Amino acid sequence: MAISGLKRLNKKFALLPKVARDAIRDAMAKSADEIVALMKSLVPKDSGELAESIGWTWGKAPDGSVVVAVATASDMTITIYAGSDAAYYARWVEFGTQKKSAQPFFFVAYRALRKRTKSRISRATTKAARKVAAS
Repeated sequence: MAISGLKRLNKKFALLPKVARDAIRDAMAKSADEIVALMKSLVPKDSGELAESIGWTWGKAPDGSVVVAVATASDMTITIYAGSDAAYYARWVEFGTQKKSAQPFFFVAYRALRKRTKSRISRATTKAARKVAAS
């Protein structure tokens, strides 16, 4: 028994990973931008150094920074971080000290946007699969 269109179907399956990877990468970057923007709006701005040190990168965070979130899809890893050599006190601001109360901004922003981020990545994957199937 021969399957009609098998060659075309195999071609679509081969195309799916690249299309899905690009869509997921874009969704992850957009979500990271959103989380970083919310973190920057929540952080106390005494000198502004801490707000400037918040960012995201593909791969590992810079030395001296506090890792807030790491998201991995396939071999793509995105890391959201805060703090640097100049703003080494990021952890103390987030969690507080014995003398100063906590002013959370890392995990508040992450938790607030976590569901939206997961949904965005799922939608991107589904959309990529539909795009490949329709072509």
